[in-house]
Amino acid sequence: QVRLVESGGGLAQPGGSLRLSCAASRISFSFYTMAWYRQAPGKQRELVARITSGHVTNYADSVKGRFTISRDNAKNTVYLQMNNLKPEDTAVYYCNANSVNDYWGQGTQVTVSS
Repeated sequence: QVRLVESGGGLAQPGGSLRLSCAASRISFSFYTMAWYRQAPGKQRELVARITSGHVTNYADSVKGRFTISRDNAKNTVYLQMNNLKPEDTAVYYCNANSVNDYWGQGTQVTVSS
């Protein structure tokens, strides 16, 4: 069974940083486009950042210059480095793996508050 397990969420102050990790198992990780989505209360899930199998990245306008997505194919892990966090970044962050199939993690809560 495919598993995506997120970690690294928590509470951060405005201007602070967090690093999310998503460890994948039982997929051919290097062939998948990996992405981070987020969903804030009362809002639709939105794409935050994506990295293809060829390491091409794209970001939501709201996080450009603050967030960095990366992947380590040897560890089957994708990361999201989040800097200069803002209260509006508060959401549940989900890891996604997309190729022929589409897989989701359970999500990790990120709260940005003073």
